[in-house]
Parts: sequence; structure tokens; C-alpha cells
Amino acid sequence: MTDNTLSAEQVADFLRDNNDFFTTHADLFATLPVPHPHGGRTISLGERQIFTLRERIREFEWRLNDLISNASLNEDISTKLKQWSCRLLGETEIQRLPGEIALGLAQQFDLNEVGLRLWRLEQLPETGYGAPVSEDVRTFTDTLKVPYCGTDTEFEAVKWLTATPRSLALIPLRPAPDEPSIGLLVLGSDDPERFSADKGTTFLETVSSLASATLRRLAAA
Repeated sequence: MTDNTLSAEQVADFLRDNNDFFTTHADLFATLPVPHPHGGRTISLGERQIFTLRERIREFEWRLNDLISNASLNEDISTKLKQWSCRLLGETEIQRLPGEIALGLAQQFDLNEVGLRLWRLEQLPETGYGAPVSEDVRTFTDTLKVPYCGTDTEFEAVKWLTATPRSLALIPLRPAPDEPSIGLLVLGSDDPERFSADKGTTFLETVSSLASATLRRLAAA
């Protein structure tokens, strides 16, 4: 090594500052050997550049496929949500609204288990969906500001289901964000990833808003 030896950083800086270097030295660009990224042999700098561009294109294709897949999934969810909403709006017998909320969700979204209990609705019979619940359930639901997703099946409300799910969502129902709860929806799945803790809750919050708005008809009665 001598004092005149250039470091790799100096060479890189020179090439960045003289981006016409390979234009004026095209023969060097085509013949300069560089290591192959997936093997011990060498290839020309031009081949390496083509290889790099192919890798980037492949990565962009993967990202595009992910976007297409997510768009298709979101469109499917949107369609099912619209069908469920139409089902709620089309129900003329207000006493059947709780059943349309629970059974409609189970059918539209292929859920293994759906549980629902309602309270503070004077027109609702104290049987079925209006069966009494403990004060602990009411207090818990009042403190639940956003839906819960996870695999904890020790909640009292899980007993409303006919079988213990591998993942579940707990959705509070309330007339308005700052008002006391009027019910709790329990969605259960045999898939441990269906309602995993890292999933977003935007869809579940929409379900909560639509179901709560539907129940206002029962409260008004």
C-alpha cells in the first residue's frame, strides 16, 4: 500500500461525482469483472447491473401481488358488510334485530361462533339475547373503548358460545362513543390467526357502529 492508493470510499465518491465516467469508458463498463451475488464466479459490471434490476423488478412484482391480494380481500369484506347492512335495514320486525345482527354476521363472514347479549333496552325480553348478564360483564364492556382481539378465552362472555374458540373478538355496543354500553358481541373462530392480537380493529369498529345504530330502533320502541 502507498500513500497514493485510493480507498474504496474515495473510488465511490469519484464515481458519484463523475457520473459520465462509464459513458466515456464504455468498454470498461462491459468488461470490468465483479463477483456474482449468488456464486463464486465473476460477471461483467453490465451483467451485474442487469441482475440487480431483475431483482428489483421481482421485488416490485411481489409487492404488487400483495397489493392486489389485499385489494381483493378488502373488496370481499366490503361486499359482505354491505349485504349484512342491507339485511339489518330490511328487517321490519324490531324484536328480530338482535338475531339479524348475530346470525347475519355468522353467515356473511363464515364465523364459527357468535355470541350476543344486550342490556339497558327496556323493550327487550329478558331471555335469549336479553338474558341477564353479570355486573362484571357490564363493567368490563363499559371500559372497552375499542374491540378486543386475541386468544384469551377466560372472559366470562366466552361462555355464551357453544364451543371455545381459538381466537376471538369482543365488540362493545353503545349508542354513542361516550355513552354506557348496551351490549357485547363475541365473535369466535377456530383459526388462531383470525382475530390475533396484532390485527387491526377498523372492521370490527365498523361492525360495532352499524350494530349499535341498528339497536337504536329497538331502544326507540
